[in-house]
Amino acid sequence: MVLLLLIIIGVLAAIIGWQFVAQRKFKQNIHEIMQNISDIIEHETAEKVLVPTDQDTIRQLLIQINRLLDYNQKIIADYAKTKDSQRKMISNMSHDLKTPLTIILGYTEKLNQATTLTRQEERQIHVRLNDKVNSLIALVNQYFDLVKIESEDYEIPLSKLSLSEVCRQSVLEFYDLLMSKNLRVELEIPERPFYILGNEHALHRILSNLISNSIRYGSDGGVFGLTVRDEGEFVAVDVWDRGKGIAEMHQDRVFERLYTLDDARNPQFQGSGLGLSISKRLTEEMKGTIRLSSSPFEKTTFTCKFKQLTY
Repeated sequence: MVLLLLIIIGVLAAIIGWQFVAQRKFKQNIHEIMQNISDIIEHETAEKVLVPTDQDTIRQLLIQINRLLDYNQKIIADYAKTKDSQRKMISNMSHDLKTPLTIILGYTEKLNQATTLTRQEERQIHVRLNDKVNSLIALVNQYFDLVKIESEDYEIPLSKLSLSEVCRQSVLEFYDLLMSKNLRVELEIPERPFYILGNEHALHRILSNLISNSIRYGSDGGVFGLTVRDEGEFVAVDVWDRGKGIAEMHQDRVFERLYTLDDARNPQFQGSGLGLSISKRLTEEMKGTIRLSSSPFEKTTFTCKFKQLTY
């Protein structure tokens, strides 16, 4: 009986001793974790909390802490990217607005000297002033549109839509401009209708941006093309030309907000760096994708791809 009691007391002492050691290690681990987190915060590093331990609870805690640190780093990186993008946006807005405003100011100063101008000269200035004000309004509207599209609560209503018909209408709207540029137009739009879940206004906006972009930068190739292709469960629209194209170093960035090529800062082109960014976001709102492939003076193609509706 005495032996049994001694065994029980020994077992209890061992359990108490094990619990004391385990609790001590637990406290040490928690202290190390707290110290590591404190160092990461103080030095603003991207390190992880690494504490060797054989306790499953501590390991699970470390996994969740490191997930939180990863998320925090992503938030910091996104904030820095947004801040840099805002600085660039303000800089580009200043550039894009300053030029037309300076021209408008010049025209108004000329009108103030109307006594030295002929009626014909006054009429020409009024026409130019009107054109410049309209282009300025369009530019400001593009900035507002992009901000609205990028907002988290932006949604567009989607319904069954004939992609083929919208493509025909969009090209028709640019027909006079295409002819004035002496461009050969090559259309491949099958008679069979292709349906997608989309928004007619948004799709017109996308195609208008791509077509006007092709005319503006690719007309030196002498041809404009639009092709609608069946890709099984998807349908693709190619807007293409054979102009000077876009160098490979720029191709991954043309859809970025306000990213412009050197030519876009040439008054001849009047590029704002907004059209392609708006097109990309509207395409994504309709669950589609948009990409670019370009070989200078061979073929430059913007391709939008959407899931087909079969019902």
